[in-house]
Amino acid sequence: MAEALRKIAAAETPLYREAPNNIEAEQALLGAILVNNDAFYRVSDFLKSSHFYEPLHRKIYEVAGELVRMGKLANPVTIKTFLPADEKVGDMTVTHYLARLAAEAVTVINAGDYGRAIYDLATRRALITVGEDMVNIAYDAPVDMSPSEQIEDAERRLFELAETGRYDGGFESFSDAIKTAVDMASAAYQRDGGLSGISTGFHDLDQRMGGLQPSDLIVLAGRPGMGKTSLATNIAYNIAAAYQPAQQADGSFKAANGGVVGFFSLEMSAEQLATRIISEQTEIPSSKIRRGDLTEADFHKLVAYTQENQKRPLFIDQTGGISIAQLSARARRLKRQRGLDLIIIDYIQLMTGAKKAGENRVQEITEITTGLKALAKELAVPIIALSQLSRQVENRDDKRPQLSDLRESGSIEQDADVVMFVYRDEYYLKNKEPERNTPEHLAWEDKMREMQGKAEVIIGKQRHGPTGTVMMGFQGEYTRFFDLAEDSHLPDRFE
Repeated sequence: MAEALRKIAAAETPLYREAPNNIEAEQALLGAILVNNDAFYRVSDFLKSSHFYEPLHRKIYEVAGELVRMGKLANPVTIKTFLPADEKVGDMTVTHYLARLAAEAVTVINAGDYGRAIYDLATRRALITVGEDMVNIAYDAPVDMSPSEQIEDAERRLFELAETGRYDGGFESFSDAIKTAVDMASAAYQRDGGLSGISTGFHDLDQRMGGLQPSDLIVLAGRPGMGKTSLATNIAYNIAAAYQPAQQADGSFKAANGGVVGFFSLEMSAEQLATRIISEQTEIPSSKIRRGDLTEADFHKLVAYTQENQKRPLFIDQTGGISIAQLSARARRLKRQRGLDLIIIDYIQLMTGAKKAGENRVQEITEITTGLKALAKELAVPIIALSQLSRQVENRDDKRPQLSDLRESGSIEQDADVVMFVYRDEYYLKNKEPERNTPEHLAWEDKMREMQGKAEVIIGKQRHGPTGTVMMGFQGEYTRFFDLAEDSHLPDRFE
């Protein structure tokens, strides 16, 4: 019985299934473009030549696009010289085929619908390829690829397909790269402050870095107590608070200002992180908020702040010891569901790698930083990753951090596009108070007055900008950083 059913099923199943395509839609769109070149601009923002199923149609679309972009006329006469003259389409020559396309053209109004149909079919073909690869790899079970790695790879390819309609990576033409670079410069020119990246909310830091650049891995390091988590939460809140969505041509939304922030807090709980942000914004000390030691005015201020800010696009993941694979999967999911413009990780040394046999901690950190840089490029968002510094800082007279102080791996310095250190001289001076009523104590008091409430953000490495130090203000009571007023902006002082 079973054998008979198998035979029936085999007889009913076709031996060959053609990949999804619609040649008629491709012909209709190309005809519309050849008759009225304006049709090209209705589809050019999302439709590429690789989306066409028929190789000749790819070539026609590519040549027509190049002519239109150069301001020239694209019609059957001008295009035919760029196509193989001896190629046949059935009984027709290429010249006759182009004339037939133009003669049977649809109106320009329908061009967008045909373009979308071609794009959707190309996406389905790409999905089939991804699915076939998944099945084949699962059957072959390569020794060096665990099931979890295969899942991560499949998820990455599906994410790329969902975001851009392509999954293969591959080469990009120089003309496309130039267009992207010019678009970025144009956006920076039009944006307030002339920043090419996302504004941190701190003017002096933005001027030094040009904002947070897409695809950059930014390492923010410091010894405990320096305020690196405070600076990260300040930046996260500033960007989420400035968020202004702008609708794109395809109906999706993109940040015109600020952005959606994903905060991976491996050390603190979401409630502790929220308390810090509330304290920073309301100027109520976080210790008072935790203990409930609030006046009536404080409580009203807290309630008003909560009502005003509960819709800020700041999402917190408090999973401790998260792996790079888990973090990547959750970041992709957040970008698909809510959008994503910045990722913050607090901090690198609390993450875990794949834990392969024989690997030490340095190799694990290398895997993590390499994975973070790859994720930043894949999602085209900046990633701020916090990092601890080694204790050798404490053994020097000048305790300002250096690149060599990054803990456990040179790969942190190597993979990062920007390395920033947070340093507060006040923190160390407090512990060096000399005996009272001595000349040394007077000198110490002068130094304390000079450094009180000040912090240095030292940019130790920056691939596309200058290094140096940015002076900032710091209020430890509210875990808040702020821009220092420049002397030229202060009122006149009289001695």
